[in-house]
Amino acid sequence: MDLTSPLFDRIRASRKKTEEPRARVPPCDHPGCTLPGEHRAPKGRLMEGQYWRFCLEHVREYNRSYNYFSGMNEQDVTRHLQQDQVGHRPTWRMGVDGVAGVRARVSVDGRVDDPFNLFRAAAGPRHGAAGRPRHGIAVRKALEAMDLREDADRETIRARYKQLVRRFHPDANGGDRSFEGRFQEIIQAYGVLRQHGMC
Repeated sequence: MDLTSPLFDRIRASRKKTEEPRARVPPCDHPGCTLPGEHRAPKGRLMEGQYWRFCLEHVREYNRSYNYFSGMNEQDVTRHLQQDQVGHRPTWRMGVDGVAGVRARVSVDGRVDDPFNLFRAAAGPRHGAAGRPRHGIAVRKALEAMDLREDADRETIRARYKQLVRRFHPDANGGDRSFEGRFQEIIQAYGVLRQHGMC
């Protein structure tokens, strides 16, 4: 290693330790106070992003008396709190605006005015439309388990339930447990239909 190389002249560091300049802290904004204002305090509701600079004693005093809602009536406070739940962003109820922002209009007879065919599945009467199931999946499976059609009424469902229970009950089959699974399926299906108010 050659210590007389001109490269060493360029990379030598100074031995003097330089002290970094301390950031200047502005004085306290409270009238008559000369202490440094190390603590920020918001200026108010309509001045977001702007702050007072206070010393510790005056920031505590300011925080005790600070009221974000001062100057607002009760209705404005309620509206602000409701909007605060969604971050003051616009929101819509589910189903009000479509993907393209087209508002669906429903006529008196239950038909959807859909000029762009965005709601093709919802067009037509609300229940029993052609190609659209009348009930949810759970109800359809329960009706299928009891060998019933979707338009079965209350009396038909009850009569079919009694008939199937008599047929598949273990006592009716001389204690044969091979029908026990079918029996449980019928009981569960009837419970689903009862939950949905169909029987």
